[in-house]
Amino acid sequence: MRVELEQAGCVVVPMSEHDLLEVVEIEETTGLSQWGWEAYRAELDKQEAVMLVARRYTPDASNGRGLAGYIAARINADELHVNNIGVWPESRRRGVGGALLWAALEAGARRGAVEAVLEVRAGNLPAQMMYERFGFRVVGERKGYYREPVEDAKIMTRRLATAA
Repeated sequence: MRVELEQAGCVVVPMSEHDLLEVVEIEETTGLSQWGWEAYRAELDKQEAVMLVARRYTPDASNGRGLAGYIAARINADELHVNNIGVWPESRRRGVGGALLWAALEAGARRGAVEAVLEVRAGNLPAQMMYERFGFRVVGERKGYYREPVEDAKIMTRRLATAA
């Protein structure tokens, strides 16, 4: 799978072990739920994992960053659960998060998922707006779901296209 993202100067490709240090750095910098290197490494080996990165065509000369962002998702039965989407602050609002999400949704549908689900911080309105643009709708909430800081989560879902 390869998705070009010209406006951000990157391509969406499967995550590799070589990406993990920067993935963890993005995770820590953006305040996502902390998985850490070992958890991402273990996830890469799982058949049900959908792990993608937005790789820059050329590393950022100012900071050496080779990635613009990443997504970690997993297929359970017929559901794609989006766990984390992380994008460097300087790469936001360039379509990186949307390209990662779209690629994961397509991968999930190809592998038999019929629905996608995710949790998003109740106060993360930009992320909620992006998810809504991709057809997600709020179906519930989880009180106190997030830590550091403690915050409620909105549960969002959408149906996936099925190959018929």
